[in-house]
Amino acid sequence: MKTNLTARNLELSDQLRTQIERKLQRLDRITHEMAEADVELIANASHANDTAQVAEVTLRNNGDVLRSTAAGASPIAALDVVLDKLERQVVRMKQRPRRVRERHADEVESVLEREALGTIDPDDDEASDERPAIVKTKRFDMLPTFEEDAIAQMEELGHAFFVFLNAETEDVAVLYRRRDGSYGLIEPVIGNGRAR
Repeated sequence: MKTNLTARNLELSDQLRTQIERKLQRLDRITHEMAEADVELIANASHANDTAQVAEVTLRNNGDVLRSTAAGASPIAALDVVLDKLERQVVRMKQRPRRVRERHADEVESVLEREALGTIDPDDDEASDERPAIVKTKRFDMLPTFEEDAIAQMEELGHAFFVFLNAETEDVAVLYRRRDGSYGLIEPVIGNGRAR
């Protein structure tokens, strides 16, 4: 596997380079032979000792781009966590059908095989059970709310997102918490106009 290694706030010694390349070899057995990995190590990323070192790996494998990031007490500890995550992602990508058409073809073939064997119960609606279904619907009154109040309500509820009626624009909006702890706001737009 081709490896591109960069570092921020960290001196890359030959020993560290060798150790990183050796650790990346564990992905060789499950990745495509032309796979390529971009590894970035960041030292002193936070003030906490157990998360001071960060490893970010972007893996290009047979047309798929996988990315993972982790923090640790040392660059190698952070890299170990990232490699564990990437291993799971690669295996999951291999097991998942490449296209929706392939997945549906497999389902049709399965149904035809069961029908030929006479094992299909006409009242059994197994195909619909495999698809995601809405299991709960919530309805609530939407009072006009300012963004700051929506943040406070979302934090009070402990949710990762909050749907509200923006008091300034009078449009429905979705407030969400980002991974870095900041907030994002989704304001739906229909066509060239505003959502109502």
